[in-house]
Amino acid sequence: MKYFLITFGCQMNTSDSEKIAEIFEKTGYKSASNINEADLVLVNMCSVRQSAVNRVYGVIENLKKLRTTNHKLQTILTGCILKKDKRKFEKLFDLILDIKDLKNWPKTLRTHIRVYGYKNYLKFKPEYSEKFTAYVPIMTGCNNFCSYCVVPYTRGREISRPTEEIICEVKNLVKRGIKEIWLLGQNVNSYKGFFKQTKPIKTTPQKDDRLNYESSSSFSQLLRKINGIPGKFWIRFTSSHPKDFSDDLIKVMKSCEKITPYLNLPVQAGDDKILKRMNRPYTVKKYKDIIKKVRKEIPDICLSTDVIVGFPGETKKQFENTVKLFKEVKYDMVYISQYSTRPGTFGAKLVDSVSLKEKDRRKKILNEFLKQTALENNKKYIGKTMEVLMTDIGIGKTKTNKTVKISSKKKFSGKFIKVKITEVRPWSLKGEYVK
Repeated sequence: MKYFLITFGCQMNTSDSEKIAEIFEKTGYKSASNINEADLVLVNMCSVRQSAVNRVYGVIENLKKLRTTNHKLQTILTGCILKKDKRKFEKLFDLILDIKDLKNWPKTLRTHIRVYGYKNYLKFKPEYSEKFTAYVPIMTGCNNFCSYCVVPYTRGREISRPTEEIICEVKNLVKRGIKEIWLLGQNVNSYKGFFKQTKPIKTTPQKDDRLNYESSSSFSQLLRKINGIPGKFWIRFTSSHPKDFSDDLIKVMKSCEKITPYLNLPVQAGDDKILKRMNRPYTVKKYKDIIKKVRKEIPDICLSTDVIVGFPGETKKQFENTVKLFKEVKYDMVYISQYSTRPGTFGAKLVDSVSLKEKDRRKKILNEFLKQTALENNKKYIGKTMEVLMTDIGIGKTKTNKTVKISSKKKFSGKFIKVKITEVRPWSLKGEYVK
């Protein structure tokens, strides 16, 4: 039996698919090189935007064609699924499985019975899909309930992995040659893990006995511990929430040599009234103050953000405030999305007042500003020699997460090399290998 995975969504979905692959392998399935030779097709979906949901319908049409030649083809849907979408997809897939129920998947795959549960999801060892980069979830779920977002409804409330469990996974990854570690979470800043005490704490019988073997661990403490793991590797993380971005985290990013100078700090909008309506508990000034602190302590930081255009009620003047923010911050990269109503969220109660044509216009305006600032930011690299992690022949990444292309055909994959930058574009750099 062969399986084929189709993954939509964020890096967390990619990490989930690596866990799913491990489940399939242990259950006796083998990976298919293409969808046409598969006996089982699994779609790991995302419900964050309607456009992502629509992509699943595109896959369904392809699956219908495959069934005409392969009548025994089985299909499974998993991932971030809203209840409303789930009811629609139940008629279109053989099984819909809860991603948090991985512990029961082997039984379900063998017996074709739907089983639901919520334990040990984060403990599953993944079948890592990349040779030199690994995605390590440190938590799942979200407690923020932004008015446009379905994550608290599809993934549930925040659950953090034990610190020692994460440390153990990273140590094993470094031993097997992984050079780039991405720590993942819907809001990594709110990570609250636990680690064992090296010295037992004396307690009375009336006190919580858990104090004898555990203490809390913040995201900053987790980063310090991972940075202390021997070996040559880079640490990256995503995504951060401005409301939880602390001065201590900035200090850690500055002082820990393995943490790369790259930060994704989603702003979502550049207008205070829109932010409030989005249930984002910070102001534009607070956000810009964080950026100033980060740039002061880490001058070579590369900044990216997430922005939604056309949120219900967003006027042209409020949109211009987002344009103003782009001009001031001068981002290296921005992930711009057009607002789409997600059932079950607070935003679904609001009138989607901005037309698709206007949303598209606003997105193009922001993309044009981004293209200009990204190119201008990259010009400072011309003539500089930079450390680059090569991920393929002629392709690599800088510490600042910039894509670099080099003319050398030598097999440097998985190695850190020196590259002198000779040419820049908005989204990539070109350079020469320095011996």
